Amino acid sequence: MKTFLKVLLIAALLIVAIKLSPVIFIGALVGLFAAAVLGAVGLSLVAALVAVLLAFTLALSPIWIPVLVVIGLVSLFRKNSNPAPAPVAPA
Repeated sequence: MKTFLKVLLIAALLIVAIKLSPVIFIGALVGLFAAAVLGAVGLSLVAALVAVLLAFTLALSPIWIPVLVVIGLVSLFRKNSNPAPAPVAPA
């Protein structure tokens, strides 16, 4: 008798799942569409951020390029006050 009730319960759940499958399918399609829209909005926001950062970098290039040149020249001609330690022979 216990097996018969299990089979009956599984059959009832199967009928409910079949009846609800169009609703679940429409819900999944709506979710996929929402994810696609949000993904497109996110990608456009990332592209806008990259464009703003690029414009900011280009606008400040008259300042940071000479600063980098000066820092490079200073580090090139500066004497190294901390010489490298002598290598230790393996034991």
